Amino acid sequence: MNVDTIQVVLGGYIGHEDIPDNVTHVQFCPSVEDIDKNAFYCCKSLREVILNDGLRQIGESAFSGCSSLQSINIPSTVTKIGESAFFNCKGLKEVVLNEGLGEIGRSAFHNCKLQRILIPSTVTEISYSAFRGCANLRDVVLNNGLKEIGSNAFDRCSSLQSISLPWTVNDVGQNAFAYCSSLREVVLNDGIKRIKSRTFHNCLSLQSIVIPPTVVEIEKYAFNNCSRLSEVVIYNERIQIGDTVFTNCTLLERFKFPRLSARLDHIIQAGQRGIEAKMDDIPAVEWRDGELSVRAGHRNTGIYLDKEKLVKVEELLTYYEMKEATTLFELALWKASIDQAEAASTDREACQIEVPGPVKDTILQYLLGTAAPTGNRLLLPS
Repeated sequence: MNVDTIQVVLGGYIGHEDIPDNVTHVQFCPSVEDIDKNAFYCCKSLREVILNDGLRQIGESAFSGCSSLQSINIPSTVTKIGESAFFNCKGLKEVVLNEGLGEIGRSAFHNCKLQRILIPSTVTEISYSAFRGCANLRDVVLNNGLKEIGSNAFDRCSSLQSISLPWTVNDVGQNAFAYCSSLREVVLNDGIKRIKSRTFHNCLSLQSIVIPPTVVEIEKYAFNNCSRLSEVVIYNERIQIGDTVFTNCTLLERFKFPRLSARLDHIIQAGQRGIEAKMDDIPAVEWRDGELSVRAGHRNTGIYLDKEKLVKVEELLTYYEMKEATTLFELALWKASIDQAEAASTDREACQIEVPGPVKDTILQYLLGTAAPTGNRLLLPS
């Protein structure tokens, strides 16, 4: 059958055996609501497809293997792109996804030549291997509304340079960004709870990563073979991290903990500078330029975070915070007695209190500058 262009109407072409092999253009009429499974499977001459408004679903493998197809505009009425719908469309460079789309099926665009993709806010799930092997994909925009990124979703997207996960994403599957060898920047926002096994495996260009406070666990080999990774910033100091998470991250020397740094800085600013020497006594722990870090450990399994050192830091900070809290509590009682003494016209000398020198800064701050130090004794203001 020698046909270059066909028009698809309701009740028309519904299976790949009915479609001429040499068809190059397809236009869908307004009455078409669903494209059936394998409808245009391996129509290798097909270059142009015009989808109609009113279309609801693109079926499994509907355009799989259409290697000459270069672009496709998915109407806003489409709610689901089925499994392998555009799988192995090796010439497909441009896809427009519109608001209204809810789900991108398994391997939907696997092994295409896409260069950019914008995921609408209505999409809640990017399924398993949806964009796997899109080696030319450089730019991916994910919007708030997305909840789940399936396993291997962007696996082997070797041109992808950056990715920012919206705060609505709470599940990222295994190997989701594995072998993204050009990936330099990853932004993980609050919402994600676990970084699963091999999520960023073999991301050779990744240099730093910030782990948000909502993450409670990083699974094995999550950052395996990220050979340029040199900085890991962790906001949840009680996070569970296995020994093999950073295997072969040969440039990684230290883990930084901003929340612990803030606590330590507060203690020092309160006048308890003795904690600095105590912190120096903990092996592999460093306090420098306002940053607290723990030196990476080395085992046969690779580079790891020594949680024992982290526990010692936590215990030391808690001890000094309790000291400060106790001092302020006693100070509050003393201040109350001063107020009573003033009311009763008690002699000022009876309201003296002995305090250690470093604590005076805390007391002066507490009293808003109204106290006057004399040696190690603070007197009731006149």
